[in-house]
Amino acid sequence: MVRLHVKHGDDSQFLFDTTVSVPVEDLVKQVAAIYNGRLKVNRICAEMEELAEHGITMPPNMQGLTDEQIQELKLKDEWEAKCEPSGGSGFKKDEIGRRNGRAPNENMKKVLQKTMEEAKALLSKKQAEANVCVTMDMVKDALDQLRGAVMIVYPMGLPPHDPIRMEFENNEDLSGTQAGQMVIEEPEAQLWWAGKELMRKQKLGDYVGKNEKTKIIVKIQKRGHGAPAREPVVSEEEQKKMMMYYHRRQEELKKLEEDEDASYMNADWADSSSLKRQFQGVKDIKWRPR
Repeated sequence: MVRLHVKHGDDSQFLFDTTVSVPVEDLVKQVAAIYNGRLKVNRICAEMEELAEHGITMPPNMQGLTDEQIQELKLKDEWEAKCEPSGGSGFKKDEIGRRNGRAPNENMKKVLQKTMEEAKALLSKKQAEANVCVTMDMVKDALDQLRGAVMIVYPMGLPPHDPIRMEFENNEDLSGTQAGQMVIEEPEAQLWWAGKELMRKQKLGDYVGKNEKTKIIVKIQKRGHGAPAREPVVSEEEQKKMMMYYHRRQEELKKLEEDEDASYMNADWADSSSLKRQFQGVKDIKWRPR
């Protein structure tokens, strides 16, 4: 199997196993699907943290309004009673006025938090450090875990305007957001290796050869952004070791220079009592305990 270390810019993303015979067209689709799937899981986890703290999202026409404004406009959240968390709720006001403040109780909150931690760990960038490859099945497992946790805490479901539900139903609107800029849609995705774009009409083996036991670093990015920066010749870890070596060597040379500067103090000609001892006949006498 050919092992790909997928990066976006200089940021490590995940490891992915494939073969030299895979068409680049299929490879781009697979890598882009995992890349965007990991982003989706992270977006859902971020929203679930808010769900655990402040309850469901209010309707768009009520978000950002104060309690007084809601009363004056006679607005009502029809989903508040329908989407009550299991075991009841406790009130914790959302200061930005986005969620209704009816948070799940501590037990249900822990269900959400534990599931979030497991899902994020499954697709974490640390998996690459542990030499664990990520697959689309792992992305689906993480999404299923998150969906199951939400169903446990909110058996009646979430409002249709809640971003978590929209993410699960693939109806999310990311236009104009930073999260949207990070997504790389499959038709716009490109893979680069060694300063070359992997052309979709080719096979991976046309670039890396026929050896299946190959490991390469590929970079995914949007079409039209030009060639990404090449990988440095020296890795960050090797650079740290080199800097530590040169710093240690510099300190050693500095210490040697200081020793040489003070070495004349031990010379005979620098001893102010040398002539006196010579006349008294006590030169080169050494004392030691009996």
